[in-house]
Amino acid sequence: METVYDWVTVAIFAGLVVLFLQRSAGYRPPGDSMLHYLLASGGCAVANYFGNEAVAGGGLVYHLIAIAIIAATLAFVHIVLRPLDKPPR
Repeated sequence: METVYDWVTVAIFAGLVVLFLQRSAGYRPPGDSMLHYLLASGGCAVANYFGNEAVAGGGLVYHLIAIAIIAATLAFVHIVLRPLDKPPR
């Protein structure tokens, strides 16, 4: 864990793990699929790759790609997985 991209993507991934475990033990909203978690974790991995390449001397373009992928991953999690929705009573 050497770069800021490592820390950010691991933090997002840890949040995905907590969300998955919470939903697997309790209420699962309709349409909640393992594929969604796989796509989000894949976004973390790809963003981390581009971020590490940027730090290793890849240039500004790799930084922008990594930031864009992180933003897209967070948007995907917010829109598709809806972590802030409360379960029905």
